[in-house]
Amino acid sequence: MRLLVIFGPPSVGKMTVGRAVTRLGDFRMFHNHAVLEPLLEVFAYGTPPFMRLLGEFRRRVISEAAGSGTNLLLTFVWALELEDDAREVNDFIRPYIEAGAHVSFVELYANLETRLKRNRTEFRLAEKRSKRDVNWSDDNVRQLEQHVMNTGSNEGADWTPGERLLSRHRYLRLDNTKLSADETASQIVAWLDG
Repeated sequence: MRLLVIFGPPSVGKMTVGRAVTRLGDFRMFHNHAVLEPLLEVFAYGTPPFMRLLGEFRRRVISEAAGSGTNLLLTFVWALELEDDAREVNDFIRPYIEAGAHVSFVELYANLETRLKRNRTEFRLAEKRSKRDVNWSDDNVRQLEQHVMNTGSNEGADWTPGERLLSRHRYLRLDNTKLSADETASQIVAWLDG
């Protein structure tokens, strides 16, 4: 049994690459917006009920997937500098670790210009209702630049809590700025099988 975690900044291609990986490998995908979108129908983003349910749903789905022997591909945005985010990621992967599964992380990187273009793709907008106000969504992508979303962003500084967690697991960093989703997925699957 395997857990593959794909993370990176907004609109880097996590969901699109994840779908391509599921076509090539034996994974079921649980992408970030699979939970976000239904919750946004009822609760405003960031409110206590929204955050509570978001965490509970994610943990339950991951726990049940691990308990049923499912190879799971999980995607999300991760602020690597935040201890709370690292703790939450550790909680997400725990059921797979306790089940003796292989846990691997893939970090996707693309520059801001590329991500702003990807933020407006038809597939992204079809899958993520909350991104359809593209001006708001572009501003959100820019605003989240204040966080450390990729490793190596804080050169000369100590490791972030996220980087410390990554150092304990199998981990690949891919710059997919100039790669298609299928090319990126092929590299990921080759790395997993290598």
